[in-house]
Amino acid sequence: MPKAPRSTSPQAASVRYQVRVLNPHAHLFDVVLDIDQPAATQTVSLPVWIPGSYLVREFAQHLQGLEALCDGATAPIKQLNKNTWQVRCPKGTQALRLQYQVYAFDASVRTAWLTSDRAFFNGTSLCLRVHGREAQPHSLELPTNAHTRGWQVATGLAPAQVARSGFGTYVAANYDELVDCPVEMGAFWSGQFKVRGISHRFVVSGAPPGFDGERLLRDTQRIVEAELSFWHGKEQPPFDRYVFMLNATADGYGGLEHRNSTALICQRSDLPCTLPAGTQPPAQAPELKATDGYTTLLGLISHEYFHTWNVKRLRPAEFAQYDYNQENHTQLLWLFEGFTSYYDDLLLYRAGLIDADTHLQLIARNINQVNQTPGRLVQTVAQASFDAWTRYYRIQENTPNATVSYYSKGALVALCLDLTLRAEGHTTLDAVMRALWQRTQGGPMTEADLLQVLKQLGKRSFAHEIAQWVHSTADLPVQALLQNHGVQVTQADAPLAQSLGLRVSEANGIVLKNVLRGSVAEAAGMAAGDEWLGLDITQGDHTTSWRLRKLDDAAVLMRGVLHTHTKDNAHTLSALIARDGRIHRLPLKWPATAQVVRLKASTQGLGPRSPWTHNPT
Repeated sequence: MPKAPRSTSPQAASVRYQVRVLNPHAHLFDVVLDIDQPAATQTVSLPVWIPGSYLVREFAQHLQGLEALCDGATAPIKQLNKNTWQVRCPKGTQALRLQYQVYAFDASVRTAWLTSDRAFFNGTSLCLRVHGREAQPHSLELPTNAHTRGWQVATGLAPAQVARSGFGTYVAANYDELVDCPVEMGAFWSGQFKVRGISHRFVVSGAPPGFDGERLLRDTQRIVEAELSFWHGKEQPPFDRYVFMLNATADGYGGLEHRNSTALICQRSDLPCTLPAGTQPPAQAPELKATDGYTTLLGLISHEYFHTWNVKRLRPAEFAQYDYNQENHTQLLWLFEGFTSYYDDLLLYRAGLIDADTHLQLIARNINQVNQTPGRLVQTVAQASFDAWTRYYRIQENTPNATVSYYSKGALVALCLDLTLRAEGHTTLDAVMRALWQRTQGGPMTEADLLQVLKQLGKRSFAHEIAQWVHSTADLPVQALLQNHGVQVTQADAPLAQSLGLRVSEANGIVLKNVLRGSVAEAAGMAAGDEWLGLDITQGDHTTSWRLRKLDDAAVLMRGVLHTHTKDNAHTLSALIARDGRIHRLPLKWPATAQVVRLKASTQGLGPRSPWTHNPT
């Protein structure tokens, strides 16, 4: 959507919000909304969802104590539906003030959080939308008080009258911009770097002692440089500042993209740490592996920064103007989330932060994840995109049997396209993405735009590939394409859970989370929620019962039996299951050992047109 002319004067904003920390222990923000020259019947509403997270979350459930004043006099409020209110203002009213509180105790990146040591909010959770005034300038005041002593503020909003700590008044060109700039408050760590003159600030809340902020800044800068080069070459990007807001917790992971900022969550153990005193630093940074938590964090940073272009600007036509009151369906999330998932790790490689072998391991992990999802044979990735609101974000025990991730399979679609384009020698997916940016001027697009650019740059129609890879449930030719580019594809035995068709939790015994369609576990009658207590092994008339505490216990027992299991020395198995207070013995067939994919460069080396041929540094 085009940007309205910006005013740096808060007085120019006819819609003004003040958000104050009211009671950290009760997790309450106080919000004052001032509207100049309101409509005679002024309608306001709170969004039911936040762009980038495709689920109706009903933010209005946390709003309380709504009051209205028309030119200082109390005015009645009528609630129209779950998230919409209406105020009738006397004729000639110059100023309408709404005041309310918002409960904030969701530690995710999607809503709002407030305790005595940290505050965070998205505007979609706190800022009522003033109907009819959305396109006008808005301002946000963040006053300091006793609860915020010693705190700082970080946000992507443009400062108007702001203290050194960041408290003060910010402005936005319109409502969309206001609610697309989350706010972080607290005594956080803060660092900064510049690329092409653009300030990139990184703030970390909850960092442990020994946190190596300088390494995080260096590595993030390399990601930023790689992605700016990807999209713009040597040209300037369409933003003048950027903020990374990271909340480090005991156990968490996630991110949400915005036009000039991102909110992130990671485990504290995933942060880089400084070396102990007296230790000599290595000649180069420690090598990153696919299994490292820090590699995962860098991939998340890369993913959300890539979204600055791919979904926040270049976006589905259905997102040309967000409807904050209901679901906004599109079949293109496989492109906007999936392609971003392809490039997040590839750009780590190009930034010199991981090597080709590590990147191939990450691809193999993604291939295995998709292959182990029966839902890939039920739902196309385009359908999965459309159904995100009711399936992907409403995870339950049957989810892997009914749907496929548009992140994971979408990334493999991108890989297949890129490898095909490179093999044919006319273009690459990089060039296709940049051409889409130019074609749409960084704006809304359709699948037809993608097909047109593919045909133009690839010198032929790719309608068949898109039909097969996106609009059918056929498996992707990813392994053959990888082999064509010099990647060796091998198979290895999978863990027992995959051979049985189970996904389990082992925090307190073996509790079944998912039973996969067509699996040995399903055939035995296992169900989600069962606790697997033990394993009976019968040979002839003799049965031995074994207690299981971890799934590895069953794996060890079954491997041991396999060594002696022959036609003349047969064994049968039964799973001892606890369900709804009753014990069940379920006959368990011997599972065929499932296979997982392993990838590495062939002995002849990677192909000359492969994405990993050239040294990224």
